[in-house]
Amino acid sequence: MRHLLDDNDRQFLERMHRLGTVGVQDLCDDLGVTATAVRQKLRRLQGTGLISRELIRAGRGRPHYHYRVTELTPRELGSNYADLAMIMWREIQRVDDPEIRRGLLQGIEDALVIRYGRVVTSEDVEIRMAELGSVLAENGFDVDVDTSGPLPILRENNCPYHELASTDSTICEIERNVFQRVIGRDMTLGDCCLDGQSCCEFHVGGQSED
Repeated sequence: MRHLLDDNDRQFLERMHRLGTVGVQDLCDDLGVTATAVRQKLRRLQGTGLISRELIRAGRGRPHYHYRVTELTPRELGSNYADLAMIMWREIQRVDDPEIRRGLLQGIEDALVIRYGRVVTSEDVEIRMAELGSVLAENGFDVDVDTSGPLPILRENNCPYHELASTDSTICEIERNVFQRVIGRDMTLGDCCLDGQSCCEFHVGGQSED
């Protein structure tokens, strides 16, 4: 599961990764912040599983905790593939043979359908949308599912492929196709971040033929 980390979280984890096992005061000295701020950050990141702590009992002094990053942290810090994704996408678009290019794009779509479709198992469309929303959130997407209307809407509060989509909207069509195949219903893209909207909205339509 990926976590939504801001720049401060990443910098904090990177410092801990370099320092190794540390105490609260070590982090205060290194970062130049208060013990209260450090403890709040440690407590929150512990909840994500990215930091572990160990109670140290030494001599006659008061027991204290030592902290270190877990085995999940290096993978989390190294999960920014934006530059590589952009390079690979541009190379795919440069393939001269349209059949080969279509085959590569279809392979990307099929792989995403398999990845997300594994956990979408309900027969009910609202539950299927909720299941899709959950697996997307686990993969770092900022999404929610609106069930207030007659049919549910999947809302991406931030475009996950904004840089790619701003140069080639094909990725938007692939994403719509993926969601449509996973849900088993026709879907349309309503509001879109590329059009200056605050989110991307995927609306469920009728029964899909796929």
